[in-house]
Amino acid sequence: MAADTVEQIKAKLSILDVVQPYVKLTKAGRNYKGLSPFNKEKTPSFYVNIERNSYYCFSSSQGGDMFTFIEKMEGVDFKGALKILAEKAGVELVYERANKESAGKLDRLREAMARAEAYYASNLDPNGPAYAYALSRGLTPESIKQWNLGLAPDSWRTLLESLTASGYGLPELQAAGLVKEADGKKGTWYDRFRNRLMFPIRDSASRTVAFTGRALSADDQAKYLNSPETELYKKHEVLFGMDKAKDAIRTRGFAILVEGQMDLLMLHQIGFTNTIALSGTALSKEHLALVKRYADNLMLALDADRAGLAAAQKSAIAALQSGMRVKAVSLPAGKDPADIAKDDPKDFTARVSGAKPIVEFFVETLAASETDSHRLIIEAEKVVLPLLAAVQSPMEREHFIGTASRMLGISADAIKQGLARLPKESGIGGPIDAPQRAPAAPHAPRGKASGADTIALQVRAIAVNYPETELADRLKSEYARIIGAEFPDEPIPERILFEVGIAFGEAPEPDAADDLVRTLEKNVLGEALAEATLRLRRAESANDMDAIREAAQSCTDIAQRISAL
Repeated sequence: MAADTVEQIKAKLSILDVVQPYVKLTKAGRNYKGLSPFNKEKTPSFYVNIERNSYYCFSSSQGGDMFTFIEKMEGVDFKGALKILAEKAGVELVYERANKESAGKLDRLREAMARAEAYYASNLDPNGPAYAYALSRGLTPESIKQWNLGLAPDSWRTLLESLTASGYGLPELQAAGLVKEADGKKGTWYDRFRNRLMFPIRDSASRTVAFTGRALSADDQAKYLNSPETELYKKHEVLFGMDKAKDAIRTRGFAILVEGQMDLLMLHQIGFTNTIALSGTALSKEHLALVKRYADNLMLALDADRAGLAAAQKSAIAALQSGMRVKAVSLPAGKDPADIAKDDPKDFTARVSGAKPIVEFFVETLAASETDSHRLIIEAEKVVLPLLAAVQSPMEREHFIGTASRMLGISADAIKQGLARLPKESGIGGPIDAPQRAPAAPHAPRGKASGADTIALQVRAIAVNYPETELADRLKSEYARIIGAEFPDEPIPERILFEVGIAFGEAPEPDAADDLVRTLEKNVLGEALAEATLRLRRAESANDMDAIREAAQSCTDIAQRISAL
């Protein structure tokens, strides 16, 4: 299904159709250009090419086709991009029967969640106590409306009765996590959420998949209640607020992670729209993969109590192991981000500006609470060593080892010895001083020197950029003559294609790349001469007269060719 659908979509949509709703583009030769949707910039570095149906962003070093673009902009996987573009192109997604039934079931659950959200929102009376509570926490009417907060009434079956009257069966409502069966009373069902301020939880495509309910009664044992895991809601995959935060995360280059919905709403309200939140679960690999679609930097703004610091360490280790860079915001004891955002937004802004790399943050935090130097070292060994071990870059790890050494007043060697004794699962991949071996370079084709690879790639890119032109024919012929092999039919990185397209303009002359061709030939001949010279030295060492004559003649022939260029 997918391959055929992809071709149908490409036949009906151009890359311009897909990109222009997100980026204002202007014609630039054979390309279109505009400001990057991935970074804040003043000079356009984002280019689109209609002929290849591709884009490239020089400021963020990423490119691809229309599907890649939608994946990045909407935070979805390929299937999600396929669905979005199919709808835009008016192409029907045809499923096999089993898949069609599954898709139909999920659509019903999504409809039930949407109706539940609308029901809760309709109950939130601006003159009622739930609305007053939201205002007392610092939320504005605009924020309440933007996030579509609602009220689950203090009754047992009102949502159940409303949705069953609309045609939804009990199995569907149970599968959506909206109702529960009473313990010990089989067949007796009731609303899962009652007398709570309701926060809709949405996936990256802005579809409501779950809820968090904040208790409005002081007698309620569970302050916050979350939806259970369902076919729509996988806690380890969904981050609260990601649907609204992803663009800001992309442009600002980092995400702020908080613990709860109220923290997130208040930070968005004061301008930190790159904030996301956990909903009663630990930060997972799937969460981190989602964040890394938009940025490689994570800032933790978790409570300063013991539980908050433990969560911060656990989240930081997971993020560091995924290759992210992590900082933490220092919060005063007894206050969470929502409190500070309400009382003094400028104070929170200053704390974000002063956020410290996670290793420095924890050393400072431990030092502030532990005055005994011996106990401080013991605590640092428990808390800081796993963080250092999780840092993936050897150079960054070495930097933070030095930082911890200075702050703790112990030698870097002692820290390294401690790291070497940590179990492998703590994040270290071997001895701390072991160099990271780079992957072996591929062998260059016979007759083509590796030093000429970049220039050869540029020559190929020009020929591909201007197909069926005299320039392309000339470059293919010269490439084959110089390299001694046919012009390869291999993919060329989008960055190179766009670079040469920008450099050579809309309609270059047939001889526009002659200087580049001469440079390529000089590079190839230069390395051939180096190889022939090496053979001559080896032949002389072996006193092999035949080999000496052959190598000497090769050196002479190649040198003459170079001098003729």
